[in-house]
Amino acid sequence: RLSYWKEFYFFFFSPLQREKFSWSMSSPCARVRRVGLFGGTHGNELSGVLLVRHWQQDGAEIQRAGVQVKPFLTNPRAVERCTRYIDCDLNRVFDPESLGRPVVEDIPYEVRRAQEINHIFGPKGSDDAYDLIFDLHNTTSNMGGTIILENSRDDFTIQMVHYIKNALAPEPCPALLIEHPSLKYATTRSVAKHPVGVEVGPQPQGVARADVLDKMRKIVKHGLDFVQVFNEGKEFPPCTIEVFKIMEKVDYPRNKNGEIIAIIHPKLQ
Repeated sequence: RLSYWKEFYFFFFSPLQREKFSWSMSSPCARVRRVGLFGGTHGNELSGVLLVRHWQQDGAEIQRAGVQVKPFLTNPRAVERCTRYIDCDLNRVFDPESLGRPVVEDIPYEVRRAQEINHIFGPKGSDDAYDLIFDLHNTTSNMGGTIILENSRDDFTIQMVHYIKNALAPEPCPALLIEHPSLKYATTRSVAKHPVGVEVGPQPQGVARADVLDKMRKIVKHGLDFVQVFNEGKEFPPCTIEVFKIMEKVDYPRNKNGEIIAIIHPKLQ
């Protein structure tokens, strides 16, 4: 229901070397040993759901030497009903208050599920958390295969995006940075040390398109390939990537009853 203004920004980063890079910008870098592949954070975004189910049955294509890759269905009840969520958006409740909320009878399903995910893949912000999580989403927007970053100072994910973009070229692979202090939200993937969103469209909710699913599958493949070469000790020179950055949210025009009275212009749809 909200549209986003986006601007191009350029970020310049120092070289990524396994010997010098640090997970938290203060401790020596270790190998990436545990990777989560999340599908179904929103239960009506089916590409990630179908891929996770496939990988749970046959994970040969996601196996990498020395890495535990875990495909995981994050919101199974919403997937079963083919709806975005049951009680509240799972992709908004990984904040300290929700994760620390007492488990009582009337606790929202997604808050309880967030606590379960945090227990399996976290705890969030700890050394025991998973190294990397790819959270797989679909959108009705015609934004192709887009990678979502949450931190412009995370050398590991920046270099991984650079690697994926080069692997997919000449097919475009935009990057979206969501670190605006007042617009950032507590995502499901934020449990990991390195959270990465994969947003692929256009695809209607509750529908699966083969071309969209294949694009998502390729992004994950190249991301896992990067993990492998990183773990092997490959050095990465300085790189520059171009990203979209969220500046503000702009609501639709509404009447006095709060009803939307406009639609997106065809040239921008």
